[in-house]
Amino acid sequence: MVIVRSPLRITLGGGGTDLPSYYEKNEGFLISAAIDKYVYITLHDNFEKEIYLKYSKIEKAKTTDEIKHPIIREAFKLMDMQDCFVEIQSIADIPAGTGLGSSSSFTTALLKALHEYKGDIVSTRTLAEEACEIEMNRLKEPIGKQDQYIAAYGGIMTMEFKRDGYVWVEPLHISDRTLYNLEDNLIMYFTGFERSASNILKEQDDKTKGNDTEMTKNLDLVKEMGYQSKDALEAGDLRTFADIMNVHWENKKKRSGSMSNGKIDEWYEYARKHGALGGKLIGAGGGGFLLFYSEEKGKLREAMDNIGLSEVRFRFEPHGTKSVY
Repeated sequence: MVIVRSPLRITLGGGGTDLPSYYEKNEGFLISAAIDKYVYITLHDNFEKEIYLKYSKIEKAKTTDEIKHPIIREAFKLMDMQDCFVEIQSIADIPAGTGLGSSSSFTTALLKALHEYKGDIVSTRTLAEEACEIEMNRLKEPIGKQDQYIAAYGGIMTMEFKRDGYVWVEPLHISDRTLYNLEDNLIMYFTGFERSASNILKEQDDKTKGNDTEMTKNLDLVKEMGYQSKDALEAGDLRTFADIMNVHWENKKKRSGSMSNGKIDEWYEYARKHGALGGKLIGAGGGGFLLFYSEEKGKLREAMDNIGLSEVRFRFEPHGTKSVY
């Protein structure tokens, strides 16, 4: 049996500049952090001559082409698993469609499990690129490269997206004191809204491909705020980082009418009045998790409890996708 886990992530700056439609023309930059919430994949031989899959559905297939789950099907093809009859099960700490990169964490965990099963040694970069190959090239999802890379690498990473598609990955140079303060002061709440990131990202992707001036300016500003966030974090200036989060969120909402809604805006402003110095919606938008930075955590938690939002506590995860058994 093989058991693999892959971390979910939050974005700390520059999100959205990792799509090819942007970085192939302008280059992209962002800061991404793995957290201690995971997607798990278990894999073992199936003595029946079939592929048995358990995720949100249950599948049985005689051949790779019969597999309905698109990521699993393409992973089998990429890994040349046509004659392998295995049982695969997926479970996750957080539901899909909530903005924490669960799809790419699933993909990297699955690929790592298949490599382990075959006895392969695979590098972290290769794992990330294989996940990008499946999601972006084979399945044509309108997504970027952040999620695959942070799931594979773990930690808190800065990423530069070059015009030729190469991703330069480097750890954020942050002191232990700043790291612990940042971890303690970031507070995350589930909005209760699940959404498809593809729809919002497709709107951004289409506009960027069409040379929409406003979208390009928006993403240029987001990239610049990514660099500003890096400088603030590496200098230990967390209040400036919080201010940038707030400006980033106001700018991000301009990308799409589906980015937020009345209820999310109401909760955001309520949090700002009760101790949150800055915040934003994690992921592509439309739902998922609100992330806040607060130095008055007790005050904010009490206020958010009063309106019925559920906090999800987390720590940063230094490791990426790995075999745990």
